[in-house]
Amino acid sequence: MSSPDIAGILDQSKELDRLRKDQEEILVEINKMHRKLQSTPEVVEKPGDNSLSRLKMLYIQAKELSESEVAVSSQLLSQLDALIPSGPTGQQRRRMEGNEQKKKRMKADPDVPRLSPSLRNHLDHLASLKGEQVAARVTQEDADKDEWFIVKVIHFDRDTREFEVLDEEPGDDEEPAGQRKYKLPMSHIIPFPKRNDPSTAQDFPPGKHVLAVYPGTTALYKATVVNTRKRKTDDYVLEFDDDEEDGSLPQRHVPFHKVVTLPEGHRQ
Repeated sequence: MSSPDIAGILDQSKELDRLRKDQEEILVEINKMHRKLQSTPEVVEKPGDNSLSRLKMLYIQAKELSESEVAVSSQLLSQLDALIPSGPTGQQRRRMEGNEQKKKRMKADPDVPRLSPSLRNHLDHLASLKGEQVAARVTQEDADKDEWFIVKVIHFDRDTREFEVLDEEPGDDEEPAGQRKYKLPMSHIIPFPKRNDPSTAQDFPPGKHVLAVYPGTTALYKATVVNTRKRKTDDYVLEFDDDEEDGSLPQRHVPFHKVVTLPEGHRQ
């Protein structure tokens, strides 16, 4: 084995390390963009916003780096193959055969998780909601209207991507036991902003439709933002749909941590 051969392998290894570091930096930026879009999805509607273009560019860079990593790895393997004597020993052959069998099992097994870093972070966040109150849609997909209530998260199952939640204050027409449990998909859950951290709350402009807790209840309804808040801790002033009194809609104050984005396609 000559020195130039070793030097070539070391150079390829350094290039592989550089590509992986670049990929990690890109993934950090992608996760930042995901968090931004999750917390303030309405930002993409603002004139001049380039969030989606920026995210697309990051994904293109990640794809190019991944392809470069594959190319360098293949070249490194070729260099190593040229230096390793042909005909593996019995121990090497058994190890190689075992690895091949493992790969076949992984390909054939649909339950083997292959999570992207962003999805893994999202699932971690959902699992951290245990014990917290969230907004939950308790009606089925084919229901005539959507019903949203405040519930408490009991458990989040990463495998089924389902929440187990508890409605601690069901209405009079509910079961006599006083509390009711539901198993709901991720799409039926919206986390509330944190009461002690106003920075987690969105700033909804006047005229924006939102989903908010109706004062004195644990139910959420569609409402319209009336005016701009001066501070992040200020209540929202809202007009709820179908809340007419004496021919007009009364303006009601709702804490910032009980107001969330109105889901697309909301039926009321």
